[in-house]
Amino acid sequence: MEHLDNMAEEPYRVQLENIFEGPMDLLVHLIKKNELDIYDIPIALITEQYLQYLEWMKMMNIDFAGEFIVMASTLAQIKSRMLLPIHEEDEEDPRQEIIKPLLEYIQFKSTAEQLAERHLLGEDIFIRSQHREDFLNIAQDEYIKIGLFELIDAFQKILNKIPSDDRMEFTADQISVKDKISQIADILESKGSTTFKELFSEKPDKGEVIVTFLAILEMVKLVLIRIVQHAQTGVIRLFYL
Repeated sequence: MEHLDNMAEEPYRVQLENIFEGPMDLLVHLIKKNELDIYDIPIALITEQYLQYLEWMKMMNIDFAGEFIVMASTLAQIKSRMLLPIHEEDEEDPRQEIIKPLLEYIQFKSTAEQLAERHLLGEDIFIRSQHREDFLNIAQDEYIKIGLFELIDAFQKILNKIPSDDRMEFTADQISVKDKISQIADILESKGSTTFKELFSEKPDKGEVIVTFLAILEMVKLVLIRIVQHAQTGVIRLFYL
């Protein structure tokens, strides 16, 4: 982790491009979260929530690809077109502009995940650590992989429990992402895995929540950890790879 040495010199930024999910994944997440019919998407609601996620990522010093901005513009245009009267019965629903690519993306992603799962099962022929073995044994039956936006939801729930007057400006001088990564790494070195809740003190402040979030994203980026969620209880667990 040599590149972590400079983390304490300036406010830390996370680069999402080519690492985490993209705008289509965010839309799929919002559809699932709101239990919506993909063929009847309430564009106003989705657009509002989509922009809220972008604002949250900006607040957290997360640099995301321009594709997120393009999608935001597309949603805004569709929203505007939905407000116009339809003059012809056979005029296409403006939402088709996003529904069609969404359906194609979901199908593509489903196929890719199936192929990835086959590859994962094929890893049995290789030697791996005990921690890796533990992860493979439970992931197939009890746990599901979670992405960036599910993780954001989990952190927002913690932040919402902190009093609104507990304000702070996040700077590298106050909080070290590098130190938090080392702390999490030490926990995982000794235990192999840990729950999301165990990463925080009993009464965390906003600074602790933010630095923990950034540290986890960096560790995912470095392929040091795998994050999964228990299908029944919803408990999030981090595994050391």
